[in-house]
Formats: sequence, structure tokens, C-alpha cells
Amino acid sequence: MPVYSISSIDVKDWEAYQKYMKLVPSVIKKFGGKYLVRGGEILSDSTSWKPKRVVILEFPTIQDMNNFRDSEDYKPVAEIRLKASESESFVVQGIN
Repeated sequence: MPVYSISSIDVKDWEAYQKYMKLVPSVIKKFGGKYLVRGGEILSDSTSWKPKRVVILEFPTIQDMNNFRDSEDYKPVAEIRLKASESESFVVQGIN
């Protein structure tokens, strides 16, 4: 069953975050993931939620997502993200 990681990201250091954006796609792909949304204009409706930057990732299974997040490939890349930004995220299961 596919799973989706949905994140609101507040970038504090764009120079460092751009390095992260160059490195992370190949790691995501290695674990079967893909971007559905990566930034882009946020078109607001009547919600009070004000995300800064939205990223939505899809992985084939929760295990694939966990393998990505726990991988030695991702650890040094994640360090860049953690230093350059703050984020709120959640994971939701999709449907088959």
C-alpha cells in the first residue's frame, strides 16, 4: 500500500537547503520514492493553516519509506536539512 509523507518546511538557510535539494532526489529514488509536490505556489482556501513550503513524497510501502529515512545514504543529507530548516510532517497511507 502506498504511503505519503506530507511536510510543511520553513527554510532558514536557503543556501544550505539548496544543497539538500540537489542531493536528496537520488536517495529518495533509490528507495522507490518520488516527489508529488516539491515547493510550488500554495493556493489558499478557507483554512487557517499557513504552510511555508510543501513537499509530498510517495513511497510504495511504509517499509520503503522507513528504509529511506534510516539509510546511511540519507543520514548526511538529513543533517543538512535539519540545520537549514524546520519542518512539520506526517505520514498517511494511501489506497490500492
